[in-house]
Parts: sequence; structure tokens; C-alpha cells
Amino acid sequence: MSDETGSGPPSTTAQEWLAGFAAVIGAPAPDEDTNEALLNLAGAAAHDSERIAAPIACWMAGVAGVDPAEALERARQYVSKRAG
Repeated sequence: MSDETGSGPPSTTAQEWLAGFAAVIGAPAPDEDTNEALLNLAGAAAHDSERIAAPIACWMAGVAGVDPAEALERARQYVSKRAG
């Protein structure tokens, strides 16, 4: 089991943690397709800029109410345009 410093092995899976957190914040847990889109969105942001952009890009999509798959498509378009 992980200690308070997080140096031990995780005590739960990501899916279990997300389901529990979803219950705490009163939101549905993301399904597998949504998880994949969010991870890919995070990857697009992290690979095209500093890594810290990854979680913040996902937060921005959520605040804007943009579906993760649509946010991923828009991020890919943005990255492509920047590569020019």
C-alpha cells in the first residue's frame, strides 16, 4: 500500500480512483473512450509544449464544456497549424 509520500505502490487502480473521485465531486466517471481521448489530449499538449500543459488543457476542455473527443480534434488541428 502507498504511504502518504506516494513512494509505495498504488493502493488502487486509476479507474477505481476516478470512480471514487467522481462520486465525491458529483460527476459521472469517464468511460473508456473518454479516458482515451483525455489521455491523447494530454499527450498532444505535452508533446507540443511544456508537460504542464497536459492537465491544464484537459481542465480547459472541461470548463469550456467541450467533449474530450472534440477537444482532442481541436488540439490536433492547433498542433498541425503551429507546425505549419
